[in-house]
Amino acid sequence: MTRIVIQNLGKSIEVNGFSKTILKAVQEEGIDWMHACGGKGRCTTCKAIVLEGEANLEPLTAAELRYQKQGLLRAGERLACQAVVTGDVTVRVPEESKLPHLLYMD
Repeated sequence: MTRIVIQNLGKSIEVNGFSKTILKAVQEEGIDWMHACGGKGRCTTCKAIVLEGEANLEPLTAAELRYQKQGLLRAGERLACQAVVTGDVTVRVPEESKLPHLLYMD
């Protein structure tokens, strides 16, 4: 069992298996996460800042590498729709991706 902690939402979820993205895992738990393109890796609105466990995510995808090259995805940031979880990870929602109806702990 793998754990995803969303630090600034004060949420922690358990993930069975190792083939889910951060976005899919949080959505299955009923947690809202911004994703304008529907989780297809075509934008950067689902960005997550990885605080711990970056090695527990599959390598960057082609979409993430493209956004890094364009300067839209910095070191320590991943697209929640692309980052497949392979072990425990702690993330936070960046300021620009926060949803107005959720209470963040910053």
